[in-house]
Amino acid sequence: MEFGIYLIVAIVAYFVGSLPTGYLAGRARGLDIRTMGSGNIGATNVFRILGRKAGTCVLLIDALKGFLACWLLPLAARSFFAGANGEYLTLIAGVGAILGHNYTCWLRFKGGKGVATTGGVFFAVAPAAAGTALAVWLIVALISRYVSLASIAAAVTLPLAAWCWGKSLVVIMVFLVLGLLAIYKHKGNIQRLMNGTENRIGGRKPGGVK
Repeated sequence: MEFGIYLIVAIVAYFVGSLPTGYLAGRARGLDIRTMGSGNIGATNVFRILGRKAGTCVLLIDALKGFLACWLLPLAARSFFAGANGEYLTLIAGVGAILGHNYTCWLRFKGGKGVATTGGVFFAVAPAAAGTALAVWLIVALISRYVSLASIAAAVTLPLAAWCWGKSLVVIMVFLVLGLLAIYKHKGNIQRLMNGTENRIGGRKPGGVK
């Protein structure tokens, strides 16, 4: 019974995370965001192509997918089976939501990089550590003007921040794995950073829409 509760939470969280917010924002404007800019459905590409308002909406919704999955699903699960481990339920919900965003079934399992959804999960699980990583993201983004570099720096910071803030070994290890996944999803950005062709904040909108 307990295993079944964990499995149900993982599946529901996956579908919560799988909502392709950026793709839907583009379709609302008659565009396929996957064929424009970087081709990614995440908030950064939406900012670049559709503008600040659409990008902000996508960013917030993608973050909420992770946060709400970690908050609501464990509550619902424990109302049916009080013996389930709350920390495990929260982490399973978070991982499910991130995988849903990164590999959405609605777009042939091709999704975003998961930065916003991962951030939402981290703020639900360990807000102090997430706040530390957010501060690192802001500093790196302001200095370098590279969103991708800031996201990679935040991914590296998260497990270290979780350790510094006294989180459990399970949380630290999950944060480490999710951080590595976020870095892996940025492999194209890493190559462009090395080649000097990565887009900067405030740069030209390739094929953008006014």
